[in-house]
Amino acid sequence: MTTAYQLTIPVENKPGTLAEVSSILAREKFNIRAITISSFGESGFLNIMVDDPKLAKKTLEKEGVVVELKEIIAVILDDKPGGMDKLVQYMSEERINIENAYGFVLESHKTAVFVIDVSDIESTRRLLRDKGFKTLGTEELATIEPFHYLKY
Repeated sequence: MTTAYQLTIPVENKPGTLAEVSSILAREKFNIRAITISSFGESGFLNIMVDDPKLAKKTLEKEGVVVELKEIIAVILDDKPGGMDKLVQYMSEERINIENAYGFVLESHKTAVFVIDVSDIESTRRLLRDKGFKTLGTEELATIEPFHYLKY
């Protein structure tokens, strides 16, 4: 199983917060590969996948940004109805809690990626291995090209 990471940044829910973080990443030439923003009341989190997460963490911290480097699992799924359900049913049976998740399509009706932050990463890795799921690591996530078959 390959290892992947995301940056998790606790933030205030106010205008300009994302702009502050994105300007640091852009200035230092980090490529954002995926991002989620969640808020609850006056606070929230940014979950950002970048091409070099360990260096990005150090860079953000130097700029005074509180950031956690979280190990996540990027699972390859079939892009079809029920593609995600099989995985989450297995995880539920094993009592593995999905604490945070997001997904994206690599190729319509073929391949999707479901990024999960789980309560027990080792049990999840074992389950994925036993059930034949494939995963992507940081390097692979940094170089993927979703929708490569489309003509823009």
